[in-house]
Amino acid sequence: MATLRRLWASAGFRLAFQYAVLVAITMMAALAIVYLQTVGVLHQRIARQVGATVLQLIARFDGEGAAGVVQAIDAALADGRQSDEEMYLLAAPDGRRLAGNLDALPEGIGDSDGQRRALRRGEPVTGYLAQRRLADGHVLVVGHDLRDQETLESLVVSASAAAGVVALLLLVGGVFVFRQELDRAVGAVRRTATRIADGDLRERVVVEAQDDEFARLAQDINAMLDRIESLMAGVRHVSDTIAHNLRTPLTRVLLGLRAAQGQGVSPGARELAVATAIRELEELGTVFEKLLQIAEAEAGARRRDFAPAALHTIVGDVLELYDAVAEAQGATVLREGGDEEVVVTGDRDLLAGVVANLVDNALKYGGTGCTVAAGAHWDDGRAVLTVRDDGPGVPAAERERIGTRFVRLQPELPGQGLGLASVHAVVALHGGRVRYADADPGLQVRIELPRDG
Repeated sequence: MATLRRLWASAGFRLAFQYAVLVAITMMAALAIVYLQTVGVLHQRIARQVGATVLQLIARFDGEGAAGVVQAIDAALADGRQSDEEMYLLAAPDGRRLAGNLDALPEGIGDSDGQRRALRRGEPVTGYLAQRRLADGHVLVVGHDLRDQETLESLVVSASAAAGVVALLLLVGGVFVFRQELDRAVGAVRRTATRIADGDLRERVVVEAQDDEFARLAQDINAMLDRIESLMAGVRHVSDTIAHNLRTPLTRVLLGLRAAQGQGVSPGARELAVATAIRELEELGTVFEKLLQIAEAEAGARRRDFAPAALHTIVGDVLELYDAVAEAQGATVLREGGDEEVVVTGDRDLLAGVVANLVDNALKYGGTGCTVAAGAHWDDGRAVLTVRDDGPGVPAAERERIGTRFVRLQPELPGQGLGLASVHAVVALHGGRVRYADADPGLQVRIELPRDG
C-alpha cells in the first residue's frame, strides 16, 4: 500500500496511468463498435433468417401437411448450402423425429426463440433455435449453428485482453518515459532553485531549444529571477548608500547637539544648533519618504489603483504649477504637442510626480534664464512624454548614471539624488522606459508608456 502511495505521488505515474486508461477506453470503445457492427448484425441476420424459414415451413404444413414439411427439410439439408450450419427437427405428436438433423427436442426449449444447446448427429452444438407447435400436435424446430458467432466473440474477447495488456505496457513504459521527461525538465528548475537558495542569484534555468511548455516556463522563471536580482541589487545599493550618505548628516546633527549642550554656549548658538538639527532631520525624513515611495513603486503595490489618466492634462497642470517658480528664477516653461489627447492606464498621482520631478530637475540644472518645454503625444501606438531644457546638458558618458539612487552630477546644488530614481521606478511600474538624449543644447528626457499600462 505504501508503494502504491509513493507511485501515485509521482506526477509521471499519474500522467502515464491516465494516458493508459484513455488508451484502454478508446480500444474498448472501438471493440464495442466492432462487436455491434459484426456480432450484433450477424445475430440479427440469423434471427431474421430463422424466422423466415419458420414461416415458410408453417405455410408448407398448412398446405401439404407433415409430409410437405419433411420433404422441404430434406431438400434444405441436401442442397449443400449452409447445410453444416442449418438445424431442423420435425417431431410427431408422440415425440418421434420425422425429419431434420437434430437428434431430439432440445431441453428447456419452449415457444420463445433464443440461444440453446442441442444434440445434432450425436454432437452437442449451440445454436439459435425457434420452436413452434403445429396445429395437430407436431413440433417444428428451426435453428442456426452459432459457432461462427462464438468464434467472432472469442476474437473480440482476445482483442479486449490484448488491449488490456497494451494499456498495462503503456502504463509501465509511460511511467518510465514521463518520469524521465519530467525529471529532465523539472529537475533543471529544481537544481537552479537550490543554487539560488544557497545565495547565487546569478543562476538561471537552461532553456531548451524546442519551444514547448517547459521551455516557456524556464523563460518565465528566468525573467522572474532577473527581476528578483534587480530588486536585490537595488536593495543592496540603497543599504550601502544609506550607510555612507546618511551617516554624515546624522553625525553632524549629533555633534551639533552635543556642542550645544556644552557650558558657556550662548542661547543664540544653542537655538541655531537646534534649528540646524531640525532642518537636517527634516531633510533625512524627506529622503526616507522618497525611498519608501521608490520601494513601493518597484514592488508594484500601486498597480491596483490604475485607471485611465489623461497625460496631456497632467503635463498642463504641472507646467501651470511651476510657472511661478520658473518666473522667479527668470526661466520659461512651455507646453509642446498641441491639444492631442493622450490617455493611458496608470496612477495619475504617480505620473504627475514624474512630470513634476522632470520639470523641477530641468529648471534646477538648466540654470537662470533657461527654457523648459514639456509635452505628450502618440508615437507608434505608445504614449510619449518629453521634457527638455536648453541648459548645459549632461555629457553622454554621464547619462548612464542618471536615475541611480543618490547619484548627483552637481553636488553643489540642493537635492538628495532621488528624484530621477523615483521617475525610473514609476515608469517601470507602468511598463514604460526612460531615455536621455542631447537636446542641443540641453538635455531631453523621453518617456514611453504603453496605452494600457
